[in-house]
Amino acid sequence: MVYELTETDRAAKLFEGWEETIIYSCLQKVMGKLYAAEDSLGGKCLESAAACLGDFMFFAGKPCKELVMRKPDGYVIMVPQTEEWASVIKDCFLGTARQITRYAMRKDTVFHEERLKRMIKELPREYRLQPIDEELYDQCIAYEWSRDLVSGFESKAAYMKYGLGVVITKNGEIVSGASSYSIYRDGIEIEVDTREDERRKSLAAVCCAELILECLKRKLYPSWDAHTLWSVHLAEKLGYEFSHEYIAYEVVDYD
Repeated sequence: MVYELTETDRAAKLFEGWEETIIYSCLQKVMGKLYAAEDSLGGKCLESAAACLGDFMFFAGKPCKELVMRKPDGYVIMVPQTEEWASVIKDCFLGTARQITRYAMRKDTVFHEERLKRMIKELPREYRLQPIDEELYDQCIAYEWSRDLVSGFESKAAYMKYGLGVVITKNGEIVSGASSYSIYRDGIEIEVDTREDERRKSLAAVCCAELILECLKRKLYPSWDAHTLWSVHLAEKLGYEFSHEYIAYEVVDYD
């Protein structure tokens, strides 16, 4: 039987050495949840666990089919700790689990603040850079392309209290944004999106530069994990350094 693990420190060893801020968020009880499965010793020995937050599930320890099948409805990115976990994911979602490559950036970047400030100054006059307030939160949540900027938080009140983000508007409408997909004690995980008709204008870079500078002011680390090579290139433009590739699986419900 799968159950929510409230004593999250019990899973720390299973995830040891895995530098993913979503895992940090779950272990620290800041955001997300940890799940475990009952073991042969009646719960005395934690053998496997899943860290779940937003669209992500990270699996650690002994491969467990029950944990993989705990998948919530909709789109999920499953990240296996080992090849054995990957095999279980593929077996559980035969024909629907699509293997992808994601790109981890280093977690110890030293940013060049003057370079980031220069990037912000290049924003054309017809655009306006603004922090996400209650009104702009409503705009973000209203559109499919911008929803992930704020949707990781359970409510508007939670985002306004704990979240951090900026958007670029044009004629009062959001066209690009960078925000906290999730948070942990020492930082945030950055989410960046731009409306399709406003792409390739460096708007995402401006938003990210502003958000990074705001994080540095607050002594928070602005973590970056890339879904595409385009995201890697943007991160490197902002000063991040590439760490490594890793395998994940996209699983979507088609019912």
